[in-house]
Amino acid sequence: MSVKESLIKELLQKSQDRKIDFMAVSKKRSVNDIIELQKLGVKIFGENQVQEADSKFSSFSDRDLIQLHLIGPLQSNKTKKALEVFDTIQSLDRKKIIDTIFEYQNENSRTKEFYLQINIGQEPQKSGIEPHDTSYFYDYAKAKNINIVGLMCIPPLELPPDIFFSKMLKIRDSIDKNLKLSMGMSSDYNIAFNYQTNLIRIGSALFV
Repeated sequence: MSVKESLIKELLQKSQDRKIDFMAVSKKRSVNDIIELQKLGVKIFGENQVQEADSKFSSFSDRDLIQLHLIGPLQSNKTKKALEVFDTIQSLDRKKIIDTIFEYQNENSRTKEFYLQINIGQEPQKSGIEPHDTSYFYDYAKAKNINIVGLMCIPPLELPPDIFFSKMLKIRDSIDKNLKLSMGMSSDYNIAFNYQTNLIRIGSALFV
């Protein structure tokens, strides 16, 4: 597997110009792929599973120079370990996870920032908070001193993403305009630029 150097450089430049973050989704990619991306200037990586992320990133001598985000579902029995591995967890999607984070998080936890994952398309097969419940979950997490810095979504693949990005923007603005929006993936990041995304998550498009 090799990386698309020209695209990565283009995305890094676009993100710099727009003052947003560019994440390389490195799930199921080798350590060598990650090192290639890092050499090109990528500093934020996204993983779906706690164990896989720990096995790949724990040996990095310059671990503190990169940010590692959990973007996949978090099982409650993996929460304690996740708080040791990730800088940011983007997949808070239910009260049990919020309660478990509250139980295990302490001053030594690596994780300092969290996002609420919104099931913006209200798809039964996907994880995430129902859009109309976002404000409740935000207040619930904040009451437990969990540092919610943003909202994340994965729109339905078979529908135009515009309507869902627009909904995310409205939800964000109704709660706190300073919250970040994590939205835009390989197939729709150019559209997400039009809806004030703060972080795009690009995976398959980066690799040959």
